[in-house]
Amino acid sequence: MGMMRDATAVRTVAPIARATGEVRLPGSKSISNRALLLAALAWGTTELSGVLDADDTRVMIAALRTLGVGVEVDGDRVRVRGCGGEFPNRDADLFLGNAGTAMRPLAAVLAFAGGHYRLDGVARMRERPIGDLVDAVNRMGARVRYLGTHGYPPLQIEPMDPDRRVTSISVRGAVSSQFVTGLLLAAPRYARTTAWKSLLVEIDGDLISQPYVAMTVAMMRQFGARINGSPLPNSYFVADDPYRAPAGRYAVEGDASGASYFLALGAIAGGPVRVHGVGRDSLQGDVAFTRILEEMGARVTIGDDWIETTTGVPDAQDRFVLRPIDWDCSEIPDAAMTAAVLALFARGTTRLRGIGSWRVKETDRIHAMTTELVKLGAVVDFGDDWIAITAPEHLDEATIDTYDDHRMAMCFSLAAAGGVPVHIRDPGCVAKTFPEYFGQLETLRR
Repeated sequence: MGMMRDATAVRTVAPIARATGEVRLPGSKSISNRALLLAALAWGTTELSGVLDADDTRVMIAALRTLGVGVEVDGDRVRVRGCGGEFPNRDADLFLGNAGTAMRPLAAVLAFAGGHYRLDGVARMRERPIGDLVDAVNRMGARVRYLGTHGYPPLQIEPMDPDRRVTSISVRGAVSSQFVTGLLLAAPRYARTTAWKSLLVEIDGDLISQPYVAMTVAMMRQFGARINGSPLPNSYFVADDPYRAPAGRYAVEGDASGASYFLALGAIAGGPVRVHGVGRDSLQGDVAFTRILEEMGARVTIGDDWIETTTGVPDAQDRFVLRPIDWDCSEIPDAAMTAAVLALFARGTTRLRGIGSWRVKETDRIHAMTTELVKLGAVVDFGDDWIAITAPEHLDEATIDTYDDHRMAMCFSLAAAGGVPVHIRDPGCVAKTFPEYFGQLETLRR
């Protein structure tokens, strides 16, 4: 899938003087992959609609089929015949590409599935940490070992130790919220085997990307799990209730991270730009990106399942310039990349904090963002978990390297609203989450 594209290709985004129009978002990657896995673990058949068709969801679907789960795909509708937590195939090799939303949750679920499983991915996945999750499941009686570098995939999973069960487990939350998500998703089946028929999952230290864990909890409940916050902060009680297919069709929300590019474009190129598929009651934390847009001076309107942005009030010279911000982005690390490019349109220095997780994403995003923003003329300073961007008077035309990272390609395309052509290398990398991105961008050009 992602392997076939031409990585030497370059796409030029011509200067965008004005953008206006409407975009229907592809399904959320985070919700799609959670829903596919929950449906596979549930009793009954789940009818999913709005499922994202992109690299990361394809590797999840392929993995579930390899495990023996019946998955039928018809456009954005997917029918999953659940196996009640008992995967038919007890011996499988799974290739998970660069999809953290597949690798981390599957590693946790399969650790207790009673089989022999090997999990691997692309070269970058072998650099993305998984040690905190493996430590936690092994303390619970799982037998997971590393086939390469300690703390990283590939992983070999064997049936768990029959004599070892715990009633509570803690996992560090500071590296990736996907470790917590994985443990929570695996918890109902594990809880059946414990003395108290429940499992207390505690988060050790800070939890980054908290909204993604809230999404996991909400979706587990939609699939019949009983999960409650405990009196202890940052901890959850999960009962042994099995997952069940929801009645009717389960609709996947549009991708809020993907929405951020179009909402940003409305803010810097006139607007109005309206995105359909996310709105007021979204499960996704990235809708909080709208607060950044408002803080920077754009106008935002939010409906039930749409959001619209327009440029704010222009200055005396009829120019609209954003206000620089100092913002803690720990809850919205993906949308924070869009904010870093918006900083090119602000007068002054924008400082984004709480982005330490950028270093362990699809690429080291602090390094990548810094390198490419400088090409456009910005002055950039950075540390372990922050970046400070001072916009130039005028942007420079630049050729942007994308580092096999879909979000680098999408957010840097917005620099074309600064009056210069932007040349994006390896534009096909957007297939990870948003194959139609560049086509959608062009439909907004006026």
